[in-house]
Amino acid sequence: MRRFFTGLLLLAAMPGIALAQRQMTVPQLVSFVKSSIQLRQDDREVADVVRKLKLVNRLDDQTVEQLQGMGAGARTVAALKLLETASAKLAPPPPPAPPPEVVVLEAPSAAEQKRILQQVRENALNYVQSLPNFICTQVTRRHVDPTLTESWRSAGVIQEHLSYVDHHEDYKVMMVDNRLVEGMSHDQVGGNRSSGEFGSMLDDIFEPSSRAQLAWERWATLRGRRMHVFSYRILKPYSKYSIQDEGSRSTVVPGYHGLIYADRDTLKVTRITMECDDIPAAFPVQEASEVLDYEFFDISGMKFLLPMKADLRFRAEHELVWNEIEFHLYRKFATDSSITFAPVEDTPANSIPADQLKEQPAK
Repeated sequence: MRRFFTGLLLLAAMPGIALAQRQMTVPQLVSFVKSSIQLRQDDREVADVVRKLKLVNRLDDQTVEQLQGMGAGARTVAALKLLETASAKLAPPPPPAPPPEVVVLEAPSAAEQKRILQQVRENALNYVQSLPNFICTQVTRRHVDPTLTESWRSAGVIQEHLSYVDHHEDYKVMMVDNRLVEGMSHDQVGGNRSSGEFGSMLDDIFEPSSRAQLAWERWATLRGRRMHVFSYRILKPYSKYSIQDEGSRSTVVPGYHGLIYADRDTLKVTRITMECDDIPAAFPVQEASEVLDYEFFDISGMKFLLPMKADLRFRAEHELVWNEIEFHLYRKFATDSSITFAPVEDTPANSIPADQLKEQPAK
């Protein structure tokens, strides 16, 4: 009885089937029988369901043989042959719909790429000046893996009050592992930290002194919007990105490379990826990467492109480190502005949905 009930659920769940009438198209019948084979449903019970069906188009002998070859039981095959006879005078099922036409987007011409990059550069270098004074919440979820196999375990959650006033970031730690704290600065938290999401990365890439090597990469779709994707590389002598190791009190300035996603319509950067190059072998951190996503947020009735999430990963000799930094509750800065802090869970369900961060095919 349990397996037969499952079969009825499969039958009822199929679009366009009224269970009381037991009518079914041939493609729906094929789907049902395939599902019963995969679920290893009892042959007698599946055959009993098939015998009570009424087809709306013709079932041919070739389809029955195919289902038999896939593993349909003897009783099910016998019931299918009865359906084949009963449906012999019906019209054949319509041919399957052709696959959707894939339109390959051509890369912009060299002249157009140059124009796009110039506008993207201007928007990036003017980005900081376009930002209002605001406050927000920065939530950092830390993960570590001492096995170097990406078997992550939580290393705590930090919530900070972030003020952005006159183009300057100011952090105030409010909660550590869901406990309220007082008088703790951003630098006193310890461990791996990041700053500069509000413009420094953009400046460092597009500032002429960085001598970034930029090239067209591809089209992409991100958060439902078409993107120009450009690759970039900044050589070590011109890099302004630094990694500081508190244990050894040492600092390196590596070169780095990555991708820039620029919205086709606004020509504003909505994602930056970065991977470090040329890290000295003796330095405790051997690999470092970051993905920074921007999105439009409403502040006092106006839309501003602001950081949504930064994903930082580091590899040391004996440990992997992964920090997820999310920005929430953007609002206009005022002397009486405040944000209420409450405990948050260190689980994916409580972070930004994955579909907001996943790149979709450009085609």
